[in-house]
Amino acid sequence: MDSIYQSIEILSKEKGIDAQIVLDAVKDAMLLAARKHFKTNENYEADFSGKEGLKLYSVKMVAEVVVDPALEMTLAEAKRIDPTADIGAVIRISKPTDALGRISAQTAKQVIFQKVREAERDTIYREYADRVGELVNTTIKRVEGMDLVVDLGKTEARLPKREQSRLETFNAGDRVRCVIKMVDKSAKGPGVVVSRADGDLVRRLFEQEVPEIYDGTITIKACAREAGERTKIAVQSRDRDVDSVGACVGMKGMRVQSIIRELRGEKIDIIEYSEDAVGFATHALSPAKITRVNILDPEGRHMEVIVDDTQLSLAIGKRGQNVRLAAKLMGWKIDIKSEEEKRQEMQTAMTLLSTGVPVSSLIDYGLAESTVDALVKGDIGTVEKVGSMTPEQLESIEGIDGQAVAHIQQAINSYYGQEYTQEAEAAAAQQDSEAAELALSELALSEQALSEQALSEQVPGAEVVAEPGDGSEAVVEPETAEGEAAEAAPEEAGAPENGEIAEADGSATIVGPVEQA
Repeated sequence: MDSIYQSIEILSKEKGIDAQIVLDAVKDAMLLAARKHFKTNENYEADFSGKEGLKLYSVKMVAEVVVDPALEMTLAEAKRIDPTADIGAVIRISKPTDALGRISAQTAKQVIFQKVREAERDTIYREYADRVGELVNTTIKRVEGMDLVVDLGKTEARLPKREQSRLETFNAGDRVRCVIKMVDKSAKGPGVVVSRADGDLVRRLFEQEVPEIYDGTITIKACAREAGERTKIAVQSRDRDVDSVGACVGMKGMRVQSIIRELRGEKIDIIEYSEDAVGFATHALSPAKITRVNILDPEGRHMEVIVDDTQLSLAIGKRGQNVRLAAKLMGWKIDIKSEEEKRQEMQTAMTLLSTGVPVSSLIDYGLAESTVDALVKGDIGTVEKVGSMTPEQLESIEGIDGQAVAHIQQAINSYYGQEYTQEAEAAAAQQDSEAAELALSELALSEQALSEQALSEQVPGAEVVAEPGDGSEAVVEPETAEGEAAEAAPEEAGAPENGEIAEADGSATIVGPVEQA
């Protein structure tokens, strides 16, 4: 029996788990094998001692009246096994283990292996869960399809194909440096996953090669990587006397060259970090030269970068790699445009403004900016054009679904409802103005009629011959013979000279020029 105990100790040391866990697994396996072999519903117990080894027992309770013989026994039967037994006591009856057979032993073996694997996973998870992102030295142990299994020392780890660089090929026995990507407790195979394609690998390599990063003088603020192609890393110095980029490059590029060799020739861009988004974008899009940067949405982290026509392809990069890495490094959405493209866009916008109301005005009526962008990309630039389209035509535009169509219709109705209200208010104001002007005109005519009546009463036979426009009294001339005589002989009639005021019955009138006879 000592050999069984020694086997348990050896197994526990190999797997790095507690020997008691293995022993409990052996006991559980024996109980399962006993139930399958004896095919009864008895309660079984397994025990292990250094002298007797593994023992199997059937457990029964002493009862006055036996209801279930598989679980209970009479007092007389219990006395034959244990003379000190009494009602309610638990009696253990020894069972032979030799009779379990080969099938039961195979079942027990499977249970033991399963329990040991579960215990091993728990141990591995507790050890490596807090080491995610750590750089480890591994050895390629074997190749399984497209994946590699590496040796971590205490356990195995998996290096999947997606976590490998396209520039690298490995064979069994090769030593490689990886970072721990994740620990999967429920995995069937090795629970630890390592990576050669993660950005943390570049971070850890720089920490090893650059002492200023290791001691905290220089901080790695961000890292964006496409394994096997290019990496952009943003660094910032806490000491104004230390050049962050120069320290990472090293004398004659020795520091960065050692990292490039480790990554099998992968290109690395070292960029100085800046809190200013415009300055950071200028550095992040290097080696392209930026003309200007427009912040479109600070909260949504969206910017527009304008470059010279000759710099457009360099800013975008091969298959969009440069701008893609820059956007990932900054955490911003970046739109790259050339000067010519921006000029045409401005001309298009001016044309839309001259031909109709821009569709962007619907944002004020509750339409989402994403929907407006989808309409503009679909060459729907004016409110009038949107209003003339059917729901089916709107849904045919990329990025517009049924819900967006409903929002568009609601915004259009709000827009035209507001426009109709403004036109109605303007028409009402114009109508009120015309009515007021008509009333004033009627009032003026009425006052003129009253003035003529008053003058006729004061000067019998007088009539209005002139209407001065300066607000003065009307000029009148008498039609009587005396008036004619006064005109013929003004001195005799005592008529006043031009511009003088003649008083007649307390009223005053302005007399016009008088011709001499």
